[in-house]
Amino acid sequence: MKNKNDFLVGLDIGTTKIAVIVGQLNDFKKLNVLGHAVVESPGVKRGVIHNIDKTVEAIRTAVEIAERQSRTEIHQVNVGIAGQHIRSLHQIQSVIRNNPEEEISQQEINDLIKNMYRLNLNPGEEIIHVIPEEYIVNGEHDIKDPVGMIGSSMDVKFHIITGSMSAIANIQKSVNKAGLHINDLILEPLASSYAVLSEEEKEAGVALIDIGGGTTDLAIFVDGILVHSAVIPFGGDIITEDIKVGLSILRNHAEALKIKFGNALPDEVKDDVYISIPGLKGRSPKEISMKNLSLIIHARTEEILEFIYNEIKNAGFHRKLIAGIVLTGGGSQLKNIAQLCQFVTGMETRIGYPTEHLGNSVSKELHQPMYSTSIGLILHEVYMEENVSVNENTPNQGGREVKGFFRKLIQKSSKFFEDDIE
Repeated sequence: MKNKNDFLVGLDIGTTKIAVIVGQLNDFKKLNVLGHAVVESPGVKRGVIHNIDKTVEAIRTAVEIAERQSRTEIHQVNVGIAGQHIRSLHQIQSVIRNNPEEEISQQEINDLIKNMYRLNLNPGEEIIHVIPEEYIVNGEHDIKDPVGMIGSSMDVKFHIITGSMSAIANIQKSVNKAGLHINDLILEPLASSYAVLSEEEKEAGVALIDIGGGTTDLAIFVDGILVHSAVIPFGGDIITEDIKVGLSILRNHAEALKIKFGNALPDEVKDDVYISIPGLKGRSPKEISMKNLSLIIHARTEEILEFIYNEIKNAGFHRKLIAGIVLTGGGSQLKNIAQLCQFVTGMETRIGYPTEHLGNSVSKELHQPMYSTSIGLILHEVYMEENVSVNENTPNQGGREVKGFFRKLIQKSSKFFEDDIE
C-alpha cells in the first residue's frame, strides 16, 4: 500500500484541457489535493496528440503550476489514454491441464494472462489491458476466482483493449520531453470509473459515459468487471461548433454560452428569454435566443447519446445494466443532460462526481465531473498497490496490469515511432 506521505500525480491529456493533480492519501484513505492545474490543450484532437511541441509546452506549464502549489517536484505521472483508435475485443483461451488433480495456482492464471499479450493484432496496434471476464473449469461457468479449484480443463474469456502504437509513442514522447516519466498508462474511462462508480454499481451492471471535449468514452461493468469499452468520435467540442455555426457567433462566445446557459431540454427554456453578446469590432451587440441555443444543444447531445445507446445495445448489455448509466466528464455538466439521457436510453441516469474519494479540505472546484479522469488516474495507483499480485513482473488476477508492463509497452512503442509527428 502506498504510504500516506507519498505524492501521487495524475496527468490527463485531453482534447480541450491538460490537467495535472498532485494528491496525497490522508489517514482515512481519502485524497487530499496538494496542487492542481488546468491549461488549454492546443496539440490534441479527439483525444490524440497531433502536435507534440504544443502538447509538451502545455504539460510543462501545467506541471509548473501544480509544483508551485504543492511545493514538491513532479517526476512520475499516471497518464490516461483515449481516442478513436481504442478498440475492444473478446477472446477465449482454452487449456488442458497436465495434472487435473493439482489445484489451479495464481501463477497458472498469470501465465494465461501473459499469453494474451502475444495475440496477433492488426498492424500498428498494441494491447493496453487484458481483463479476464469469466473462468470456466470443467464446463462450470461463471467462476470469478478459480485458484484452489481442480479440473482437467479451463477456459478463460478475456476482454482485451488495444490502442494505436503511434498514439502511445506520441504520449510517451510528449511526457518525456516535458521532463517526466510515465508510471502507468491507463484507459481513461477505466480511470474515471475509480473516481465515480461504486463497487455495488459495477457488480449490478452499469455503463459509464465520459463526455470529453473531443470524444465520448464508454465503459460497461457487469459483475464487477469491465466487459466492454468503446469510443465515440463526438464530444463537447462538436456541440460548441454547432452553436457557433447555428447562431453565427465566435467560437469563444459559443463555448461560453454552452457552459453558462446551455440546456439539453428545450422545453425547460422560455421562448422569450434572450442574452446579449458583444458584436465584432464596430458592430452592435447580438441578441441570442436561449430557446434556439437549447434546440441546437439538444439535437447534437441527443445524437451523441443515441450513438452510445446503440453501442450498448449492439454489445448486448442494454438489459443487463441494473444500475443504469453514470455520466461524467466536462460534457456531463450540461444542464438537464441526465434527464435527456434517461429519456433516450430508458435507463436510470445520474451524474458521476469524484466527491466520495476527496478529503474535506479539497476545493469544491475539483469535485466537478471534469476532474473525474485526473482523480481516477491517481486512484488507479492506489488500487494497483492494493491489488497487485506477488509476482511484480506479471499481470495480477483480474487483469489489472502491474506498472512494469506499461513501462515496457511505451518504451517498445517509442522505438518504432521515434520520428513521429512534431
